[in-house]
Amino acid sequence: MKRVFALLLVLTLVMSLSAALAEPSGKVMLYSSMQEAQLQAIEQAFEAKYPGVDMEYYYAGGGKLVTKMTTEAKDGGQIASDLVWLGDPSDYEAFKANGWLQPYISPETDHIAKEYIDAEGYYTAGRLVTMGIAWNIGMVDEADAPKTWNDLLDPKWFNQIVMTDPSQASTTKYWMAAMMQSEKYGEAFFKALKENGVELESGTTATHNRVADASYMVGICLDYVSANLIAQGSPIAFHYTTEDVITMTSPIAMIKGCANEENAKLLMDFILSKEGQEVLVANNLVSVRDDVAMDIDTSAIATVNMPVDFNDLGENLQAYLDGFNQIFDK
Repeated sequence: MKRVFALLLVLTLVMSLSAALAEPSGKVMLYSSMQEAQLQAIEQAFEAKYPGVDMEYYYAGGGKLVTKMTTEAKDGGQIASDLVWLGDPSDYEAFKANGWLQPYISPETDHIAKEYIDAEGYYTAGRLVTMGIAWNIGMVDEADAPKTWNDLLDPKWFNQIVMTDPSQASTTKYWMAAMMQSEKYGEAFFKALKENGVELESGTTATHNRVADASYMVGICLDYVSANLIAQGSPIAFHYTTEDVITMTSPIAMIKGCANEENAKLLMDFILSKEGQEVLVANNLVSVRDDVAMDIDTSAIATVNMPVDFNDLGENLQAYLDGFNQIFDK
């Protein structure tokens, strides 16, 4: 009897160990406004590491994704994703308030600054995204390219500036709101920009392509999207402004009640890991980790970053967007 009991105990331990060592399987869904080329790179690397897990993603502009999430969550519904990864960190405070997120602090955060992690653990920065100025190198010499936001108000750029509609892209919305809350810029800056003939594009990719195809001389653009086009041979260049740089932390968060929680943790851990962040850097993105080598000196950018009041953005984001829309007759 004792031998039978011992045998059963051994079998139980073996089965438990086998289950513990079982390869992850199933699927995981990510909603993201990041460029599709980068999402594909993450998908390929993640599935190579975890071949039993099928990573799916839904790619769209930040505004469209927020609308999609709102529709899915309406009347107590479930958002049909496991993770969300947008550009504007202020969106996540609204997500928290709506009850759409569940907290998760990845074990990979040891090499990520505390400032990049929500105090309650609901979201963690997955990359750094910075707005700057791009120009078509066939139309503008580097020495003449605008170096500050106010340089864009020079009459020589009349009808030659393009930017993304803030209601369509979370990154541009964040930049717009940060500029709106600044006493140095505010609504006066956007009124002057409108008078100088700035054109609004419906999406981030379209904005950059309009500079690349010489439809406009200059654009208010993102570092990593510009870097993608430059790497592909497009005739554009990009630089950060010499003052009042606006950087976004682009958080990643887990959806409350998601269907694939364990795989969601697995994917979030991978994205935040050194391995995952190196995939991002190899695809022209900026890492949030302190142990990943990059060509970009993030500490130098930080010295000219414009202060942003996140509490104010959380409370007044819609008011800033309404003010922008009124200026642009939207």
